[in-house]
Amino acid sequence: MSNDAPTDTAPSSAEIDTRYRDPELPVDERVEILLGQMTVAEKAGLFFQNMITMGSGGTLSDGDAAFGLPSAAEYVLERGMNHFNLFGAAPTAGDVARWHNSLQELAASTRLGIPVTVSSDPRHAFSDNPGAAMHAGPFSQWPEPLGLAATRDAELVRQFGDIARQEYLAVGIRVALHPQVDLATEPRWSRALQTFGEDAQLSGELGAAYVRGFQGEAFGTDSVSTMTKHFPGGGPQEDGEDPHFAYGREQVYPGDQFELHLKPFEAIFAVGGRQMMPYYGMPMGTEHEEVGFGFNKSVLTGLLRERFGFEGIVCTDWGLVNDSEILGQPHPARAWGVEHLTPAERMAKILDAGADQFGGEMCPDLLIELVEDGTVTHERLDVSARRLLREKFLLGLFENPFVDADAADAIVGSAEFRAAGDAAQRASITVLTNEITDAGAPVLPFARGAKLYVEGLSPERVEAYGRVVATPAEADVAILRLQAPYEQRATHFENFFHAGSLDFPAEVLARVAEVSSQVPTVVDVFLDRPAILEPIVESSAAVVANWGVSPEALLDVLTGAVPAQGRLPFDIPRSMAEVAAARPDVPFDTENPLFRFGHGLGL
Repeated sequence: MSNDAPTDTAPSSAEIDTRYRDPELPVDERVEILLGQMTVAEKAGLFFQNMITMGSGGTLSDGDAAFGLPSAAEYVLERGMNHFNLFGAAPTAGDVARWHNSLQELAASTRLGIPVTVSSDPRHAFSDNPGAAMHAGPFSQWPEPLGLAATRDAELVRQFGDIARQEYLAVGIRVALHPQVDLATEPRWSRALQTFGEDAQLSGELGAAYVRGFQGEAFGTDSVSTMTKHFPGGGPQEDGEDPHFAYGREQVYPGDQFELHLKPFEAIFAVGGRQMMPYYGMPMGTEHEEVGFGFNKSVLTGLLRERFGFEGIVCTDWGLVNDSEILGQPHPARAWGVEHLTPAERMAKILDAGADQFGGEMCPDLLIELVEDGTVTHERLDVSARRLLREKFLLGLFENPFVDADAADAIVGSAEFRAAGDAAQRASITVLTNEITDAGAPVLPFARGAKLYVEGLSPERVEAYGRVVATPAEADVAILRLQAPYEQRATHFENFFHAGSLDFPAEVLARVAEVSSQVPTVVDVFLDRPAILEPIVESSAAVVANWGVSPEALLDVLTGAVPAQGRLPFDIPRSMAEVAAARPDVPFDTENPLFRFGHGLGL
């Protein structure tokens, strides 16, 4: 059994009981053999998970000054850490695999040789936000989760999870920092894109399918562990602002729907989701303490541990303890409600709340101090250390920490996997309107070979579908691709999170109207948030929604080569006045939406 009050003097390597490496022993016994030999410093290293970068060509990184990240050697050898979130888009799968193996070799050189666990934010779609998701790069490319929700196909979502699992395994990623089963009940919220939309039942069904795909029917050495977020549900943000930032720290429940936001998580518990991440927000006007969920004992222990019986790992969202600098600009710790506490006091409160790991932090020395001064007991340290070690053993990292780097490029982004992602993109495309033209037929589908005027599309990608012309007046059909609107904010990092008004700028609406006055016009909108589309609907011949699709996927649907199947995963409000009047915690609460959840026309 583990020592309740170990000294921090490590025994020599000759004295190490290596039976924890014996795969024939029960996992719990292996955990105790290892835990009993660990110093406080070695245990403390388990508790921190931070971003890590790759060097060129798959080498170990010397760090990243823009995000304040140290080198791999400092992380592993000096700070004793062994959980890392791979940051940035990958150049090639082989590079990631070689980097991973080098990192594992570095970890193997430490006294106990505890292997590294590599995690990742989503990296299979089109967005590139360092605080939420990475561009697919060499991985197969799928629609964003909102697009998966638009397919209404749980088996397709499970297939995505299974393919992503295989691609993650090939490069050594063993924890998915997803799915995100928050409900997108506040239309202005910037994190809706990675959710499954506004409906609790659909979000739970698809979230569970997603977890089954990544973890498999039984959790083990071929699984990728999922960290579902953000318990007990992000989404009900005051004014739609995100709690990455101080002005968005409050979650509000004027419709008394706190319980509804728990429903998707219940579906995750039912299929054995392994890990949970609480959100930054602080609940206002509920029975719970008005502090961020990562500090909130009645939420993490009372709800998650006791009511739902969750025994897995709880990792906080990033940066709850220390202030940081991102892209050269200061960002305070997301210590909402406990800003007055010192970093040490925040850390102690997080552990007391019931969390096991500090996301986005890299300060084991601070935890060691809390143990040495008696603020955190050795018993409490061991509770979380057991969970974190047990996951490594169950994933098979002690037996097989390395991957086959030579095989990675053939597995990741294979023709089969890319074809599946391409098919999902096409299935997600949602046709919202399709007007009858002066010729007496709907504008969609239009004939292949038509004269096309395009904006927001590369002419080279369009030429296989029609003859690209220089002006709307020359065209049979115009296609305009737009991004849903958002407001510019003060810092570069904030602008990765599309927030604020959902109204299109006047100049965008004027351009759509100008083109539409000359030729039947199809407007395709990347709806990372439910934009105010009514002015565009009034001026254009057809409006289409997407959540990450290639030009070819879009044009296959617009020309009728593939049927339109997508259905809206949320309501589309009619005006910003209706958005402001709606209750942030209540789904489908805008008074008179332009389009309802589930709307979508066939072609």
